[in-house]
Amino acid sequence: MLYWLLKWVVFLPVIRLLFRPWVEGREHIPSSGPAILVGNHVSAGDTYLLPALISRRVIFPAKAEAFEGRGFRGRVLKIFLEGIGMKPMDRSGGRASATSMVSVSQVLRQGQLLGIFPEGTRSPDGRLHKGKTGVARLALQARVPVIPVGMVDTAFVRLPVLGIPVMRRPGLRIGAPLDFSRYAGAGNDRDVLRYVTDEIMAAVQQLSGQTYVDAYASSVKAAAAEGRPFAVTELERPGVGKPVPPLPPATSAPSVSDSA
Repeated sequence: MLYWLLKWVVFLPVIRLLFRPWVEGREHIPSSGPAILVGNHVSAGDTYLLPALISRRVIFPAKAEAFEGRGFRGRVLKIFLEGIGMKPMDRSGGRASATSMVSVSQVLRQGQLLGIFPEGTRSPDGRLHKGKTGVARLALQARVPVIPVGMVDTAFVRLPVLGIPVMRRPGLRIGAPLDFSRYAGAGNDRDVLRYVTDEIMAAVQQLSGQTYVDAYASSVKAAAAEGRPFAVTELERPGVGKPVPPLPPATSAPSVSDSA
């Protein structure tokens, strides 16, 4: 209830009035059933723009720390995040991360849309950065389509007079669904997970038009914060020059849509 109230009464009217956004490729969003929406992450507004501009509900994972705040403010934030359907994602690795992945994948088992920004954090320089393989692991385990989304001109700029941050005609380019079910039996094969992730990020890059940097955005940010140089390599596209991994043996494991 809170999600739809905020979407139709608050976010969508404000976004349309102030930013005049545009959308291409709405037809690629399935009318029902689970799918993963994967986009580039340039601005804090991306998390609001994407779900506001498509008709179906989109649920994003949020960092687990946001659900653990103390005091009145922390409790209010937790209630808000849970009210709009956000799922806590532990990024520390190991068992904790695996457990939170189960919670996030529940969104797909319920036949809903899951939104993910594989860069893991906002781009520090406007370029597209290396994707983390969690999105590939989710897609292969759940056997659901991955829908690439290019966020265009979503960076905030300040008005010269009042200094108010605004977006100037931001847009979404939604691409055709990607099917990686042929690799569903690969398990945790690192080469397969990296290949699938790179293919997803390449589709996003084609839609967003960004330059690709073969480095994690978090590493670039950490180096900048510490004042140390960090060499990065620009590539034509993610995964360029890497071989396509062989297909795994056939498997009959059900998809989330089969088991829902």
